[in-house]
Amino acid sequence: MNFLLDPNVAYLILVIGVILGMLALFTPGTGLLEIGALFAIFLAGYAMYHLPIRVWALVLLAVGIVPFIFALRKFKQWYWLVPAILSSVLGSVFLFKSDTSLTAINPWFATLVSIVSVVLMWVIGIKTLEALRLRPSQDLSRLIDEIGEARTDILNEGTVYTAGEEW
Repeated sequence: MNFLLDPNVAYLILVIGVILGMLALFTPGTGLLEIGALFAIFLAGYAMYHLPIRVWALVLLAVGIVPFIFALRKFKQWYWLVPAILSSVLGSVFLFKSDTSLTAINPWFATLVSIVSVVLMWVIGIKTLEALRLRPSQDLSRLIDEIGEARTDILNEGTVYTAGEEW
């Protein structure tokens, strides 16, 4: 497990765990996303336990959630993503301490991963919120006067095939 103690690998696993966790919140279902998120966050936690971290960088990463939420809530005001990305980049670059230099994570790698992850989560969040705002597409009033085929006995309940679907 020594490869986990590389700050770049630990950072990438942490980001993957957070993204999987957010996806699990947005689209609950099979449990695969939840298991993947727990596994990735466990591995990242192991690495963070053994690597020295800067608490202020971790706080900066957490503070970046606020403008991200503003960008989600007011998705036409995407400019809120800029402070979220900047906070993510700065917090990511300085997250782990290094004996030889100021940063342990490659700044270009952290910038690329931060931009991709924030924009990806924003797009997924926007699409999820749009889907939640949609009215149900089932219009039962259009079934009135339609001709259908009874698939089961119909008393208080049953199944009828009409308009290309079973109701």
